[in-house]
Amino acid sequence: MYIIKRSGEQVDFDRNRILNAITKANNSVDTKHQMNEDLINDITDNVVGKCYNFNRSLNVEEIQNIVEDQLMEKGSHEVARAYITYRYERALARKKNTTDDDIMLLIENNNEEVNQENSNKNPVINSTQRDYMAGEVSRDLTVRYLLPKDIVEAH
Repeated sequence: MYIIKRSGEQVDFDRNRILNAITKANNSVDTKHQMNEDLINDITDNVVGKCYNFNRSLNVEEIQNIVEDQLMEKGSHEVARAYITYRYERALARKKNTTDDDIMLLIENNNEEVNQENSNKNPVINSTQRDYMAGEVSRDLTVRYLLPKDIVEAH
């Protein structure tokens, strides 16, 4: 069985990745809410079984949903909460605004692509940098808010 990563790449299914994720979530909660190793392995086995029952490659999000469901079914609500919180924080990090970094490259004159883009424009002149910055901001807002996700991923 294969897993479809967020990048679209297919990789071999690895039970240990699920086990590690559950273990990390478990270790992050207060000891009175932690699960024992047997329960962690039981949940991992249930998740693996459900994944194989689909008879197709699952994506990372689908597997994470199954993990959440299993944690809640087994009554490990604190661990499920920690797992969901971590998942949310990672999603935010993936959507991080990288425009500031791109603009700093323009200001510092370290973006070689821009420097070589048009020999008629001097990239160190303020008006040229302003135009390039406007383009970076426009591109970022378009990708993050205006275009549908499937179009952005296809690009």
